[in-house]
Amino acid sequence: MENKFLPICKQDMIDRGWEQLDFVLITGDAYVDHHSFGTAIISRVLEAAGYKVGIIAQPDWKSTDDFMKLGKPRLGFLVNSGNMDSMVNHYSVSKKRRDKDLYSPGGKMGCRPDRAVIVYCNKIREAYSDVAVVIGGLEASLRRFAHYDYWGNKVRKSMLIDSGADLLVYGMSEKQIVEVADALNDGYDPKYIRHINGTCYLADSLDEIYGDYIQIPSYKEVCEDKMKYVEAFKVQYDEQDPFRGKVIVQGHGNKYLVQNVPEKPLNREELDEVYGLPYQKTYHPIYKEMGGIPAIEEVKFSIVSSRGCFGSCSFCAITFHQGRAVQSRSEDSIVEEAKYITTLPDFKGYIHDVGGPTANFRKAACKKQITKGACKHRQCLSPDVCKNLDVDHEEYLHLLRRVRNLPNIKKVFVRSGIRYDYVMADKSNKFLRELIEHHVSGQLKVAPEHVADEVLEYMQKPAGKTYDKFRQKFFAINEQLGKKQYLIPYLMSSHPGSTLNSAIELAEYLRDTHYQPEQVQDFYPTPGTLSTAMFYTEIDPLTMKPVYVPKSKTEKAMQRALLQYRAPRNYDLVYNALVEAGREDLIGYGHRCLIKPREDRYYGNRYGSNKQKSSKTENKKDKNGKNRNNRDRNNRDKNNNFSKVDKKSNIKRKKKK
Repeated sequence: MENKFLPICKQDMIDRGWEQLDFVLITGDAYVDHHSFGTAIISRVLEAAGYKVGIIAQPDWKSTDDFMKLGKPRLGFLVNSGNMDSMVNHYSVSKKRRDKDLYSPGGKMGCRPDRAVIVYCNKIREAYSDVAVVIGGLEASLRRFAHYDYWGNKVRKSMLIDSGADLLVYGMSEKQIVEVADALNDGYDPKYIRHINGTCYLADSLDEIYGDYIQIPSYKEVCEDKMKYVEAFKVQYDEQDPFRGKVIVQGHGNKYLVQNVPEKPLNREELDEVYGLPYQKTYHPIYKEMGGIPAIEEVKFSIVSSRGCFGSCSFCAITFHQGRAVQSRSEDSIVEEAKYITTLPDFKGYIHDVGGPTANFRKAACKKQITKGACKHRQCLSPDVCKNLDVDHEEYLHLLRRVRNLPNIKKVFVRSGIRYDYVMADKSNKFLRELIEHHVSGQLKVAPEHVADEVLEYMQKPAGKTYDKFRQKFFAINEQLGKKQYLIPYLMSSHPGSTLNSAIELAEYLRDTHYQPEQVQDFYPTPGTLSTAMFYTEIDPLTMKPVYVPKSKTEKAMQRALLQYRAPRNYDLVYNALVEAGREDLIGYGHRCLIKPREDRYYGNRYGSNKQKSSKTENKKDKNGKNRNNRDRNNRDKNNNFSKVDKKSNIKRKKKK
């Protein structure tokens, strides 16, 4: 049979000669049949296992009509919210409604409900009270235990409880979803499918749980006592390993949530099979007249080469979802996909990315991790590089060479980000030199996040001096190659552990390196991360010691403003922050000062100035007859080793009389 999209309506089923589906998958995203979308992977994996699967994408949740349009499935419903948690998809860190949804037709908002998994499950139960319901995807996976919910500012129950589903599948799920399907097909009652790794189920009593397990503080306890919350999270964090992890049990009223140990990661052959399934590699044609699905543009000419990350940044959910074990596709699998991309009608010769959570991770951190799992109380890269870490870029380099040498490919970029501390641990400069020469599109994204040691420690990021050494090496190699390329560092404000003094230290670093970030990310407390546990409890689960957490809107605004201290709109916030921190030495005219005094700054009337600068002063010429503003701008750009300076920061201000 000719490859097609999976059925989305009854007519599609008739065309395939199907009277009933085995599974109906409900998703909060539009239907995109591309392996960067979880819905596509799970549905194609089940199809390859011999099951009939249909897709209901972004159903109208105000009635049951859409949930019934494919009929009652023989085995059950599968539910996810899409590639993102629905609350993160809908709201910014300031809890303001976003104006665009990249996973919906034309970027339109409002195509899915808040807490989509819970809403969808309730509608399914309304339509079919006796059908099996299995939830998964990022939203369910990261909310599988009692968890702090930033948007409601409270601890919520496990999503398995709140949704009323029969089973929760967590992690990437390719193996366990087929095992669940097989169990249902064999006639198992869904409530008694309890033997599959990578799943969570509910038990009525502890006597029903077989084998050894660790019982953590209950939902009631973690709601009432933040230290109990920290204790529960610490066990969850420690046991998320498929080799040494234990079964975890958490009481929820008269029920017990049971998390089986994580499923073992896919090996290279299995991963190749998953990415080699017959995806259509685009969105369903029904969305064409609606403007398509914007999210496809980010991945259409990119290649996923790996998953998992042993970097273990505290604020990242990958550790809790994909795990610390890096899995990678074979070179042949990736090359075949690159060849396919070159056949696309709108391909211009550029592969946008060959990477994953961390582009330059292609294998396990060390040999021990392959058979015994990741270390329980030791990170691979933080606070420094583990002596057992296997630092090797040879395979990744060979892969990049093969892809860039294919016919019809002009350039292969690496845009998904690299771990610069892993690069610096490589005794050879070969990888970095070749990366700079062939795979940087003028700008290389890296994520130092901060420079203050006390913040980096809580982030589980390398010391700031590591980034500074990398930055110097990057520009030195660029100079050797005769290239002018820039680093784009991701920076984060208001992370647990960050004080005003920490933010000022970062602002001074930005001053000294002549860099003004165009964007700064406030710390976003999303479910399942170590940093979110710190944010809620103000305790570090790894040490059980108190940690300072900036929570007031005023302080968060000041920390953010300090990272963009040159922006006129931020003057008052920066001024107040410096005064509050006792750092008035940074207000003045010296080269170390961040801002000018109030009486001598110029930002126009709307920024509080008493006088408005005249166009004559603004366009004042120097003694050579050249525009002084342009001269200053050119000098600053010449000294800037990061990226283009914000033009607003180049406005010539009045000299003090």
